[in-house]
Amino acid sequence: MRSLPLLLLLGACATTPPGTIAAGVSFGVANVASVAIIGRTLPDALVSVVANKDCSAVRLEQGKTYCREPEPPPAVPPFCTRSLADVECWPRADTQPGPPRRGVADGPQTLTPEQEADRTRGWPALGL
Repeated sequence: MRSLPLLLLLGACATTPPGTIAAGVSFGVANVASVAIIGRTLPDALVSVVANKDCSAVRLEQGKTYCREPEPPPAVPPFCTRSLADVECWPRADTQPGPPRRGVADGPQTLTPEQEADRTRGWPALGL
């Protein structure tokens, strides 16, 4: 009686078309390699390209949404200047009292067009 399930399994192998099992194993190996290399399965990669979003079953396992939502632009940093004994900060450079002064951190206050394009581009970086 114990050999009956084994015989049924062997019979199922005989009716499987040649190459079907090998193709399934190959697809499984390709998916595992894909997750290790690009962080998503092959179907996820296809959905990501079509939807122009970062979509992954790995994100679902982490308790996140299937497709990543676009990130909001970074907040404008406060404008800070040196005072006699401290550093004072204002929301923007034009809100500081008195004559314009040089900021403590001289640098750009916003992203360049290239940085914004890089931040908002789809997955993968195909320029979609």
